[in-house]
Amino acid sequence: MNEVQLEVAKAYPNDSGRGIARLDPDTLLHLKLSPGDIIEIEGGDTTAAKVWRADRQDWNSDTVRIDGFTRQNADVGIGERVEIRKAEATKADRLVLAPPEEASVQFGSDAAGMVKRQILKRPVVERDIVPVMSSTNHPFMRSPGQAIPLIAVETDPDGVVLVTEDTEVDLREEPISGFEKTGGGITYEDIGGLEKEIQRVREMVELPMKHPQIFKKLGIEPPQGVLLHGPPGTGKTLLAKAVANETSANFFSIAGPEIISKYYGESEQQLREIFEEATEDSPSIIFIDELDSIAPKREDVTGEVERRVVAQLLTMMDGLESRGQVIVIAATNRVDAVDPALRRPGRFDREIEIGVPDETGRKEILQIHTRGMPLSDDIGMDTLAGETHGFVGADIESLTKEAAMKALRRYLPEIDLDEEDIPPSLIDRMIIKRDDFQGALNEVEPSAMREVLVELPKIDWDDVGGLDRAKERVQEAVEWPMSSPEKFKRLGVEPPAGVLLYGPPGTGKTLMAKAVANETDANFISIRGPQLLSKWVGESEKAIRQTFRKARQVAPTIVFFDELDAIAPGRGGGDVGSNVSERVVNQLLTELDGLEQMENVMVVAATNRPDMIDPALIRSGRFDRLVYIGEPDRDGREAILDIHTQNTPLAADVSLRELADITEGYVGSDLESIAREAAIEALREDDDADIVEMSHFRSALEDVRPTVDEDIREYFEQMEEEFKGSGTEPQSPGGSGRIGFQ
Repeated sequence: MNEVQLEVAKAYPNDSGRGIARLDPDTLLHLKLSPGDIIEIEGGDTTAAKVWRADRQDWNSDTVRIDGFTRQNADVGIGERVEIRKAEATKADRLVLAPPEEASVQFGSDAAGMVKRQILKRPVVERDIVPVMSSTNHPFMRSPGQAIPLIAVETDPDGVVLVTEDTEVDLREEPISGFEKTGGGITYEDIGGLEKEIQRVREMVELPMKHPQIFKKLGIEPPQGVLLHGPPGTGKTLLAKAVANETSANFFSIAGPEIISKYYGESEQQLREIFEEATEDSPSIIFIDELDSIAPKREDVTGEVERRVVAQLLTMMDGLESRGQVIVIAATNRVDAVDPALRRPGRFDREIEIGVPDETGRKEILQIHTRGMPLSDDIGMDTLAGETHGFVGADIESLTKEAAMKALRRYLPEIDLDEEDIPPSLIDRMIIKRDDFQGALNEVEPSAMREVLVELPKIDWDDVGGLDRAKERVQEAVEWPMSSPEKFKRLGVEPPAGVLLYGPPGTGKTLMAKAVANETDANFISIRGPQLLSKWVGESEKAIRQTFRKARQVAPTIVFFDELDAIAPGRGGGDVGSNVSERVVNQLLTELDGLEQMENVMVVAATNRPDMIDPALIRSGRFDRLVYIGEPDRDGREAILDIHTQNTPLAADVSLRELADITEGYVGSDLESIAREAAIEALREDDDADIVEMSHFRSALEDVRPTVDEDIREYFEQMEEEFKGSGTEPQSPGGSGRIGFQ
């Protein structure tokens, strides 16, 4: 009999609950199998599955991918080995299914037919769990998209049988006891994008429980606790649930605030009881959610209760040695708020960060959440994953729900809400389209960006007139590293860390930053200088730290500082008072220098007083690209006038070229004012005017004076000269010596 031993891996997101085993082509050849054949899988128990070919990335690996239900039927865990051989399946004459003890299920009228349609051509062995998906119009009372585990109580004949059209499917309502393995609950297939993290949690939790002898042989104590930390919504609690379900350990959950009690000593008592219970029922896992709420830093809290609870938790965790197989998993999204004594080895010895998922992770999560959805063919998961940077698992779930609601709104007019039954033909026609996801994307924003998200006006490079040289330099410095980082890798150089746009007021520095943010599809965090400053000591620096932390979590990100001179003026300028600005400059310097580790975070700043900025900020490695955005030349002025008069009906005698000739010294914002003033002038002359003439532009010119005069021009020419890589720090205009130094 031909058989092979393979290692079990988790199933692909779309295969969950379908009774499929994925093998690589070589194994199929060796076992003389073709896709669609039935195989027997023997672990602790024997079950059967239908064979499909694995994706290319799994070729030449000795693995078999099966989902949580099949793993439970075969009584194996991920990473363990199973024997696989071809099975001779007979047609089933009769199949009796019943729910497990803990599931109460009411069957509707056509439940048996519904179940049969779902499990047609599926191999079943007696005592198997057969997952049935519940759907919207389903006779089962369970939320849609969830699999309901039914148990094959008896099959006729015995052995591996195949459900066919002729099989009689019999559903029993009364639950069956004596089946400790039921596939309800969360398996590793329900977690997307956390491949490495799952691996690390498993070696911490499953190994000591299943193979304690390994640790004895190595002469070490198995780990005592795992602390999962990361932004909200990334799947920390979900991971803990899946681990508990997959290890078949007893699971005790402590929600932080629940155990706090007003009576003296009661909170500690409750903690002790949970640990004692877990020890009696070992192997077990104790899961503490929101650890920061019951174990905050003891020096920061005023209440006595929290201190005692922290102390109790410390002693319980250190007393764990004598407790055998009890592992503590805790989750928090404020890891810095947890008492440091808990984070030493011997208590929580492994800290695993569960971060914001990358593109592959997002694709996996999308596949998991759209598993039961009728999607139209124009929805590309790759494109969607690319458009959702910064989204965590919870955001993606809410995105898919929102898209489904949008689809539902399209069908609502056809649904008569007073009728009890919605016609099946309508339900079969329902489908979710690409536009529904597009609409949902506009409404769901990444949760990590809630406080700092900026609604960007839709501005692209076409809205920026003139300034071609500056545009090019900004694109090289910001767009290239974001959109094609491989160029820099190929030449072995680091992209610039920051870009400083400087020039006279009104030349379009902020406009340029907006255009860059729109063109790169990056998340955009905008910081107006003065809003960071606070009267409390340390608050302003904290605001900068948190902004950069957010930016790193939701990369790729552009952080934009407007009016940089307000936040980072030269230090040592005899600034009497709290010298907040000095501390802010120091914080900014350290953040910018730490930028090497933060890939995909670009810092762009704008200022019209470059001489007031602290010179340390302008050295290479911080703002290493200084782009001068000066007054536009004649062609530039014409282009800007063209942009601002796009929607204005102009008379035939209006010559933008002539206007560009006579507006030397005018910058973008001045030219916008001229276009507006000319239109108002036309209305002033005639209330019903529907055209703007050259004379109106001439009188508007008298009202709007140019921003750039000789002094400003001279000042910026001098600044440009000084920034031109002479190696010296800029001199303050009209004064001697370095900026800010006496």
